[in-house]
Amino acid sequence: MTISFRTLSLTPDTLNNLDQLGYAEMTPIQQASLPLALAGQDVIAQASTGSGKTAAFGLPLVEKLTANFHSVQALVLCPTRELADQVTTEIRRLARAIPNIKVVTLCGGVALRGQEQSLQHGAHVVVGTPGRILDHLSRGHLRLDSVKTLVLDEADRMLDMGFFDDIAQLIKQCPAQRQTLLFSATYPEGIGKLSAQFMRQPQTVKVQTVHAADKIKQLFYEVREDERLHAVSLLLNHFRPESTLAFCNTKQQCRELLAVLQAQGFDALALYGELEQRERDQVLVQFANRSCSVLVATDVASRGLDISQLSAVINVDVTPDAEIHIHRIGRTGRADAQGLALTLASLDEMGAVGRIELLQNMASNWAKLDTLTPTPGGRLTAPMKTLQIVGGRKEKIRPGDVLGALTGEAGFSAAQIGKINVNEFSTYVAVDKSIADEAVQRLSQGRIKGKTVRVRLMD
Repeated sequence: MTISFRTLSLTPDTLNNLDQLGYAEMTPIQQASLPLALAGQDVIAQASTGSGKTAAFGLPLVEKLTANFHSVQALVLCPTRELADQVTTEIRRLARAIPNIKVVTLCGGVALRGQEQSLQHGAHVVVGTPGRILDHLSRGHLRLDSVKTLVLDEADRMLDMGFFDDIAQLIKQCPAQRQTLLFSATYPEGIGKLSAQFMRQPQTVKVQTVHAADKIKQLFYEVREDERLHAVSLLLNHFRPESTLAFCNTKQQCRELLAVLQAQGFDALALYGELEQRERDQVLVQFANRSCSVLVATDVASRGLDISQLSAVINVDVTPDAEIHIHRIGRTGRADAQGLALTLASLDEMGAVGRIELLQNMASNWAKLDTLTPTPGGRLTAPMKTLQIVGGRKEKIRPGDVLGALTGEAGFSAAQIGKINVNEFSTYVAVDKSIADEAVQRLSQGRIKGKTVRVRLMD
């Protein structure tokens, strides 16, 4: 049963803005949590990425903002910079009905100075990672004594990443009379500890996400431990998905799989906890812009990723937590697209498969490895390559400037140019693989915004 946002106690301006944004009916987690949150209650909500959770906490947060009171009135804590950026974008959209609302993102990997200047100009909402927010607090750049709404987004992953003490320290600097909204895909032990310490009579809502069989095709393959990594190559060559997220349970497994795939000629990259933010950003850009067709990741490192049009998810290892399995495979089959979820399981992992079956309330669909045959079409490779340009927002470079340089003076067609990402100090542009070397040469010899630039082809 679908329920309209118009059944909620929202202002007419907010309702009109939701109409303009195309928000007609609430998702299950919004139906369950919004009435409680809008009534001012503390809420613990179990919800995964893609469930509409940002609006579930964003709307109550926005409704409480006072535009002419220039202090931080809402704080949203996130495990990763990618998730913080997504949340910031969504809150800005939800707050469009209120003039002059300022949302500031505070995450590591970006210079402190620019963030400090943003805070000096006044912010109503701060979104960020615990470590960087604590850094600004310790330097006196930020005060939290006017916070009305505190949100812990993907709280389970923040706990996995060792942020409990940082979160506790931050919460202690917020007023006791505040609303706390906690969102988590799973319920590790630390969630109970956090809520007992820092929440007031929280209402718990849980919406079980079970993916429709007609949206995501799930197949399980039994493997021996010594054939697991090679089986990933068999799956890729058989199904030939354009973009694949391959989940491993450990960083070591990530490294080993990456080495196998790259040795076999796949355009693969890996994402795991030890990467610096700059390296992480570069991996994500290349996967999102189709310069890399396989991203190997651990669950923790993949949090906050929002990759649209993900063709397939491969569970290289079965996760012992059935809810995490649901969360993993829910990254494919988004919107109107069909998804493919492929799981490799050894005899030792059959107990975990059983837990997944119980949670999904359906038997697993098994296939045999020896049915996998290479599909014609040659080696599976990514269609694009990524160029990195030294210079970004600091140099006032915009995507249109880069596109103009490539399609104007350099002489390429717009169809040969893919996604353009402008960061603070760097710009990344995807180009058709066939023109990559020539594009580097022509951009290096030409100008962007009247200036010569340094360009390199990313591996």
